[in-house]
Amino acid sequence: MRYRELGRSGLSVSEIGYGAWGIGESAWVGATEDESVRALHRAIDLGVNFIDTARGYGESERIVGRVIREQAGDEVLVATKVPPKNGIWPAPDGLDPAETFPGEHIRTSLETSLRASGLDHFDVLQFHVWSDEWVGRGDWLETIADLKQEGKIRLFGVSVNDHQPDNALALVRSGAVDSVQVIYNIFDQAPADALLPACEEHGVGVIVRVALDEGGLTGRITADTTFPEGDWRNRYFRDDRPAQVEQRVAAIVADLGIAPDEIAATALRFVLSSPAVSTVIPGMRTVRNVERNTAVSDGRPLTADQLAVLAKHRWQRNFYA
Repeated sequence: MRYRELGRSGLSVSEIGYGAWGIGESAWVGATEDESVRALHRAIDLGVNFIDTARGYGESERIVGRVIREQAGDEVLVATKVPPKNGIWPAPDGLDPAETFPGEHIRTSLETSLRASGLDHFDVLQFHVWSDEWVGRGDWLETIADLKQEGKIRLFGVSVNDHQPDNALALVRSGAVDSVQVIYNIFDQAPADALLPACEEHGVGVIVRVALDEGGLTGRITADTTFPEGDWRNRYFRDDRPAQVEQRVAAIVADLGIAPDEIAATALRFVLSSPAVSTVIPGMRTVRNVERNTAVSDGRPLTADQLAVLAKHRWQRNFYA
């Protein structure tokens, strides 16, 4: 496993982190706690030292905390998230930060997360939505400073609204944030336009989520793919999108001249090709997925020619229609 600096925080994180949304019983139908625990232990054994969870991920915080305590002696960094007080994802324009992240709500949510996990602090506390309209407004920044001083958190970050990377540029430039978490993948390359360069310039760590397009960039989504009732991916891959994904992945494979089973590793290498990226956090619900994904951290970057090919596979989609 290779490691990178998380911005200017002084913390080193594994290139492959662990996205813990899908573990336990959550919106990903079929997850089991036993397998999730095995996968987490295996990830840590293979050098993963960064786990991303959230207050809104069902039993995820509890499961992560359990594994951290069982892996006593291994230094593992844990990030969690505060949900917006008003429960609105993503954050629309015109909201006052007093409606979303008032100081009292931030502190209460953190205390709930600490109790659920059994941990005495979190290494990164992130807001689960963000709007640059909140820079310089509200009491959230003072609360974050207090929580850092109390030793309950080490760093502050935000999880950028889905497919809205430019909505965190003012925050990054303000110097008030230590890390941003953003969707970045072969299809959604928008963060590379402005956000990633800004983060690199201002020393802000970058945590990349959805690097595999929720499974679309694994090669396992086809026109005939279906998901269990209640699984949120029925919305993400609605209508004819599975067929579109299959066609576009086939085009990537053909243009690069790679084997179909290399697409997932290629997608992770694409993300790690950016020097601004600190870690990528694919969801890994099984030991097999852990072993496949962590193997990508081997110091073998994509070539300039490969990156030029992938730049042509950017895909603008409407996720909210």
